[in-house]
Amino acid sequence: MESMKLAGMARLWALALALSALLVAAGQRWPAPLPLQPALVWGLVLVPPLVLGLWLLTHWSLADPDGGESKH
Repeated sequence: MESMKLAGMARLWALALALSALLVAAGQRWPAPLPLQPALVWGLVLVPPLVLGLWLLTHWSLADPDGGESKH
């Protein structure tokens, strides 16, 4: 079980390292900064949390499905 956790962590680390290498290569290839577009920035900052919040509101239920108190 411990080796499965280590293998998963190693894969995640390798993916992060590859993404970092791609970003470094892109920065060397295109050194000019991207032009900021405020509407795009606000959309990228606000839309994912709003979508997640809406999903949680529609899929989570705080009520007990049996209609009573916890049996523990």
